[in-house]
Amino acid sequence: MTNSEKKQARKFAYSIGSKLAKADGDVNAEVQTGSQAVSNASMTFSGTVKDSKLANPFKSVGMKLFAIIFCSIIACVMTVGLIAYAKAKEIVERKVSEASFQTVNQVANNLDIIFRTYEDLSMQIMIDEDFHEQVRKVLASDSDYNKSVAAGKLKDRLRNYVTGNVSISGVILIPLNSKLSAVNVGTAQANRSEILKETQWFKEVIERNGKTLWIPPQPDGLAVMPAPPSIGMSRLIKDKLTNQPSYVLLMEIHLASINKRFEDVVLGQGSEMAILDSKGNYIAASEPELIGKPAKVSLPTEGDSALNGSEKAASTNGSDVLAAYTTFDTMNWRLLGTVPVKELVRDAKAIQTLTWITVLIAALIAVAIGALVIKTIAQPLVKLRNLMNEGAGGNLTVRSSLKKRHDEIGELSESFNRMMTQIQILAKQTTRSAEDVLLTAADLTEASRKTALSAKEIAVATEEIAGGVSSLAVEAERGTDLTSHINMQMKKVIESNQVMVRSANEVEKASGQGTSYMGILIQKTGITEKMTRSMVEKVDALKESTGSIVKILEVLNNLTKQTNILSLNATIEAARAGAAGKGFMVVADEIRKLADQSRQSIDIVGQIIEKIRG
Repeated sequence: MTNSEKKQARKFAYSIGSKLAKADGDVNAEVQTGSQAVSNASMTFSGTVKDSKLANPFKSVGMKLFAIIFCSIIACVMTVGLIAYAKAKEIVERKVSEASFQTVNQVANNLDIIFRTYEDLSMQIMIDEDFHEQVRKVLASDSDYNKSVAAGKLKDRLRNYVTGNVSISGVILIPLNSKLSAVNVGTAQANRSEILKETQWFKEVIERNGKTLWIPPQPDGLAVMPAPPSIGMSRLIKDKLTNQPSYVLLMEIHLASINKRFEDVVLGQGSEMAILDSKGNYIAASEPELIGKPAKVSLPTEGDSALNGSEKAASTNGSDVLAAYTTFDTMNWRLLGTVPVKELVRDAKAIQTLTWITVLIAALIAVAIGALVIKTIAQPLVKLRNLMNEGAGGNLTVRSSLKKRHDEIGELSESFNRMMTQIQILAKQTTRSAEDVLLTAADLTEASRKTALSAKEIAVATEEIAGGVSSLAVEAERGTDLTSHINMQMKKVIESNQVMVRSANEVEKASGQGTSYMGILIQKTGITEKMTRSMVEKVDALKESTGSIVKILEVLNNLTKQTNILSLNATIEAARAGAAGKGFMVVADEIRKLADQSRQSIDIVGQIIEKIRG
């Protein structure tokens, strides 16, 4: 063998040895890279699952669902209950206000008729020709005897007008001419005439020039002494012929007779009726010590609302009252009726109490629903989380037992089991591939070692290479076979990597399917919550509305009974008045008919309500 052939053979041996060593290093590097990638993926998955643990249990899905359901039910019940209470309170106040105003108007009309009767009586005295004739005789006579006789007839004439009217405590004629003397009837005292001339109301009567003036109770009394609680009606009497004033008529009326006209009128529990003067002071009240003192409520003094109306006002004792008032036609006094608001809404308080009871029951129901939600949703999710943590720790044999459920959680559990099965198969395949790669690497190492020894022998015995060309060819063929074997093993590694990629895709699909199932579950839970809240609202609203209507019907029934009593009293008073009360008797009969019609209408409404509640 020539030197050039020896050099070529040596280069060929070196090249084969270097290629085998490089192939061995590449295989080892690939094995290490694959192992490192598997290790990194396992650490990343484990860290992600570990980070998903909740440090605060109140942030869990179950507690959030419980809080949402609990707060929604409580808020719904409280809102419906409080709105129903406020609406019932408003309706009761409005209805009672309207009814009270009508009652006060009716009582004021009755009192106006009575006041007008006294004014008519004074008008009869004022236009009585015989009365004025006796006054002229007194003025024209110089004889004391004639004056005395004329004064006696004048007194008898005056007594004829007031006889039989027990409400009039006394009548006095206060003279405006020095030739005239005071004339008194009943318990009125004639010596009070000079004192009465100094009063402010006496001057106002003169200024009115024949128009009537109603006088509230005076601290020093009027013509009757000792002074009982009384009011006065006064007017100037002038002669029709001479148009000269002669007397000031003062008719004193028992205040008790006026109180009897409205003391039996009841607007509600704790109600009061009173008569106020233009300054807002008591003229007639249920408590005699209040006469002359400011009213307990402040009423408007200007505009149309000062004449009549009904409004909610604050009493001087700090409580709210419903005040209904109207002004008399005969004078600028007002009739006031007050009802404590707390008494009106006492029945409505039952709605508020029922609301709190319902809130308590709703809270218990919400707790039960929350416990059911936690048991059926939160606890299974916690079990799945614990299983995933255990799988992330390396235990690939864990499986979920929730797959028996036929809902989204059951499907999620089944997807978890499939995922763990695929991961376990992938791990086994990866282990087998790693073992195959290690075996191949061992074969390559051995072949490399043998090749290195052969190369050394070739380097030492270059001269013998030519003789051993055939054996070298055999060794070369063997190296070719080993290379083919390495190629086949590398193809298997590539196929294993492809299987791992497909398994990872299946795991990703299973996770996406579980997420979609969880979204559907949350939507269905929200729909169930809305349906439950709507059902509770409708049932409670219907129940509270019918209960409120029944309470209102009871108030209207009581009002109808009071109207019947009022019409009966009016009929009795009209019968007592005789022919003068016939017109009033017709009005009283119409009031009674109206009350009967109202009672029939209320009965019909009550029957309808009972049908609705049934």
